[in-house]
Amino acid sequence: MSKIAYLNNHPYEIEPGETMISFARRSLGSESIPTLCDAPNLDPFGSCRVCSVDVALEKNGPSKTFASCHTPVAEGQYIYTDSKNIQRLRKNIIELVLTDHPLDCLTCEVNGNCELQTVAARVGITSVRYPDGETHLDREKDLSHPYMTSDLSKCINCYRCVRACDEVQGQFVLSMAGRGFDSRIIKGMDESFEDSPCVSCGACSQACPTAAISDVFQSKSIANTQKTRTVCNYCGVGCNLEVATSGGEIKGIQAPYDAEVNQGHTCLKGRYAFQFYNHPDRIKSPLIKRNGVFEEATWDEAYDFIVEKFKGYRDEFGPDSLAGISSARCTNEENYLMQKFFRVVIGTNNIDGCARVCHSPTALGLQRTFGTGAATNSVEDLNHTDAIMVIGANPTEGHPVTGAKMKQFAISGKTTIVIDPRRTELARYATHHIQLRPGTNVAVLNMMLYYIVKEGLADQSFIDERTEGYEDFCVELLKLDLDEMESVSGVDRELVRKAAIAYATAGNAMSFHGLGVTEHSQGTFTVMQIADLALITGNIGRKGVGVNPLRGQNNVQGMADMGAQPYQGAGYLDVTDPDNIKQYESFYGVQMPTEIGWKIPQMYEAALAGKLKAVWVIGEDMVQTDPNSQHVAKAIEALDLFVVQEIFMTRTAEMADVVLPGASFLEKSGTFTNGERRVQRVNQAVEPQEGSKPDGQIVVELMNRMGYAQPDYDPKTLLEEISQIVPFFAGIKWEELGDNGKQWPVAANGEDTPILHTDTFKRGKGLFEFNPFKETEEVVSNAEKFPYILTTNRNLEHYNCGAQTRRTGNVELVTEDVIFVHPEDAADNGIQDTDIVCVESERGKIDIKAKVTDEIKKGVLSTTFHFPEVLVNNLTSSVHDSIAMCPEYKVVSVKIRKARRVAERA
Repeated sequence: MSKIAYLNNHPYEIEPGETMISFARRSLGSESIPTLCDAPNLDPFGSCRVCSVDVALEKNGPSKTFASCHTPVAEGQYIYTDSKNIQRLRKNIIELVLTDHPLDCLTCEVNGNCELQTVAARVGITSVRYPDGETHLDREKDLSHPYMTSDLSKCINCYRCVRACDEVQGQFVLSMAGRGFDSRIIKGMDESFEDSPCVSCGACSQACPTAAISDVFQSKSIANTQKTRTVCNYCGVGCNLEVATSGGEIKGIQAPYDAEVNQGHTCLKGRYAFQFYNHPDRIKSPLIKRNGVFEEATWDEAYDFIVEKFKGYRDEFGPDSLAGISSARCTNEENYLMQKFFRVVIGTNNIDGCARVCHSPTALGLQRTFGTGAATNSVEDLNHTDAIMVIGANPTEGHPVTGAKMKQFAISGKTTIVIDPRRTELARYATHHIQLRPGTNVAVLNMMLYYIVKEGLADQSFIDERTEGYEDFCVELLKLDLDEMESVSGVDRELVRKAAIAYATAGNAMSFHGLGVTEHSQGTFTVMQIADLALITGNIGRKGVGVNPLRGQNNVQGMADMGAQPYQGAGYLDVTDPDNIKQYESFYGVQMPTEIGWKIPQMYEAALAGKLKAVWVIGEDMVQTDPNSQHVAKAIEALDLFVVQEIFMTRTAEMADVVLPGASFLEKSGTFTNGERRVQRVNQAVEPQEGSKPDGQIVVELMNRMGYAQPDYDPKTLLEEISQIVPFFAGIKWEELGDNGKQWPVAANGEDTPILHTDTFKRGKGLFEFNPFKETEEVVSNAEKFPYILTTNRNLEHYNCGAQTRRTGNVELVTEDVIFVHPEDAADNGIQDTDIVCVESERGKIDIKAKVTDEIKKGVLSTTFHFPEVLVNNLTSSVHDSIAMCPEYKVVSVKIRKARRVAERA
């Protein structure tokens, strides 16, 4: 039977766990009770008392006053939200606040969008009876940071900024110093934003009810702007953004509190790194290279040039003489069109995308084990798990909003296992940090599986009911040479044993993995082992468990879903299967190619062999971000025609014969699919820059000029088409996605699927398959001459090639790539912190600044590749995963020395 409480003498049903304020807001509306210290994504605190209500046990009976934000509602209570007593109390509180607050509302940046101003008007403040205070009014503004600002004369000591920093980001930068009227917010050790450990996420700014903490965009002064909800285009978390525009320009970005993915939080890239969209460097006209020099051209001229060449190559050399490379930064609909162009219009399966160089082993490994190559659960399941294992990922930098949640999980003392050669931020809080040598994931995970079997911790009933291949798997696993595995990985076997037991004995355990798993020669096998860990412990098919890849780019998942890969078409249908070919031909009305196309590394080889004549690439800077840059450049030079669709003149675009100016995510609509299979709407916030076009429209126009009738780019109609050929998109409709999207598979009735494999696997039963550790050829061939291992990674402030973030204020926060060197390795090579060092591999060498730190394992070096001036991928090799052909960025044999002309270079 439902329980009832009363609001202003009217009965309403209570929901379990409700506070008085949540009960009132659900029943009477969000404005029913005013507050200053409460925020939707913060725990109840009760510092302001503006939310006070009178509570009686009978109608109009004797009452007591309670702070509604943290007081649970109980059956039979009579709650009065605006009694005369409460009105007097609230008015008195606000008057006291205003005595110590500058009354400059008309000139304040948040005028019209200030919570203090709103509450003061709500409680009827017309004058203040108390004398002015002097404590806060003379505090200087802090304008030291590229983004964050503060004017603490406007602080009302509500603690919301402190709590946002603690509870949401977990950074603990802000705190309160002093007592009484001397109380004040401080940053770090009472320093500026610039000098503090602030990570610029902006959670404090969004939480602040006044202008005490803000940003250089004055993002809270957006009361009279148009607001568009869209999805971030950086990492694969898929944060929702609320973009404020005025006069066709972006004024600021906030994070919606009702977003299921990010709950009012985002990182500095999503919130602040948007200025690239109208940067002067944007390409604003098609370009055709003539006599080695780019010349501006009309769209008609560019299209005519491309179409003539494409038709000529297709007719003379066959359709397989052309290839396309699609982009995870484009929408699902644009990726669908790109693969459709090459398969349906050109007649080749030579279509691939940037997932090849990041998460292609995830898709193949999970498909082989489960039948479906995607995350099994949602990040929200962190609230329902007892243990997490994070392997080959640095989520606080690479996936910051999810990383912040993991950090809060670890800080709370729950079992956290981190497997990484670096002592990442999450590793500092981990229960177990397995600091392995790069390239030995398979060795360590086989050890974990071995100990789970030997300790009798395998979930035999789950194994018997839902898996196959276990007995053969165990036969090979128990032959494992632990001495050898311990030696090659550089990890104490006892530490691995403890981690294995912790994972296996947790009630619910989740795993998360990143590019430190996939970008190896044994990447696919490693993904299969992670899946085997879930199978062997029964951690699959329910809330709080599963295998969850941390996707590197915003739409890596969607790009693969749409068929931008040479062996599977839209919906992961095998392009060589006769039934699939028949289905595609019936749907598209043309003869389809029947042979597997080239993956990106094979495209390079085909170009060098003269078999591949033309490549069209969208939104990828392969020369900077693909491994073995010299090899990539030589392959591009060998092409007869190279077409690049970009928003900036990247190193790859510089090598093009034709450049087509595309649009950023802020300038178009469509859908992105995040790492948890959530298909979300991307809504256009501003018009494309003059001279540019949405990437999907460019593909459509070329399709039509090639003789295939394709309607103009429209995500609604394209989703209708996609839903007919991609089985797990069957129920996805543009108008039904709402604000938070749906997680595929989506049934025809619109019902989505937050958890996969609840009863069965796509392939029937989960597959156990043993794969032994094998040393990468990079180390086998080069260890003697190049004794150190270089591994690459990403930092918080930048993203991949940095084409976007280097054109924002982020470049003031991190200005260059540096290389991490262990103190002992530095001493052995005469290197000191900030020295310029020369790092050399078999393929090339670079000069880069050293950062001497014990965060990295001895014998291992680590760097990023965000800045083209360094071109780190001159060092990386063409070694790739044995199945998915994902490059091995994470193991590069190198040697290091101090650069000869240090003083000159410094």
